[in-house]
Amino acid sequence: MMETAEPVVGERRRVVVVDDHEMFRAGVKHEIGAAAQIVGEAADVTSAVAVIAETQPDLVLLDVHLPGGGGVEVIKRTHARYPSVRFLALSVSDVAEDVIGVIRAGARGYVTKSISGQELIEAINRVASGDAVFSPRLAGFVLDAFSGSIEVAAVDEDLDRLSAREREVLRLIARGYSYKEIARDLFISVKTVETHVSSVLRKLQLTNRHQLAQWASDRKLV
Repeated sequence: MMETAEPVVGERRRVVVVDDHEMFRAGVKHEIGAAAQIVGEAADVTSAVAVIAETQPDLVLLDVHLPGGGGVEVIKRTHARYPSVRFLALSVSDVAEDVIGVIRAGARGYVTKSISGQELIEAINRVASGDAVFSPRLAGFVLDAFSGSIEVAAVDEDLDRLSAREREVLRLIARGYSYKEIARDLFISVKTVETHVSSVLRKLQLTNRHQLAQWASDRKLV
């Protein structure tokens, strides 16, 4: 849980908050409202693109997993058109695929939702000023990508074939979850889980769950 930050004296950055959970958006706005000017919010890709076009903020605080294609899709649709807008990813996810994917798309930073309110404000101000900001563990992923330790192009090319829900199922399979456990966690039927697994196997040209788990492990997605 983020700690409430003290008001910061100085320039208040114009910020759009994009997250599909209304309560989380409300919490973020409360945490940073004294130090930033919230000019808009959105819960999915389409509404995010629209509010960015309308407000052209200094910074977009962007969740990675969103209905309609995810945070990467938001950046792809707006980054070239509004080059002055900076993007800072704020997500519960700390897997390499998400970090590298959103940075490659054009985000200038990536922090996890365990960050404190004051740290988030500092990250917003730094990214809005042109710096790059990462949580310590996530910075390692970016360095690995540039050093060649992670085959970024191959990872993204394969993962681009999967829908957001298929990626969720893939991660849970790789972590050893049963179909029943996945169905419970994602609020879908076991039959739907089976359908997603079959689709992932086909798209990745794999034959069983063991190969799926190994594929995800090799790419540091678990």
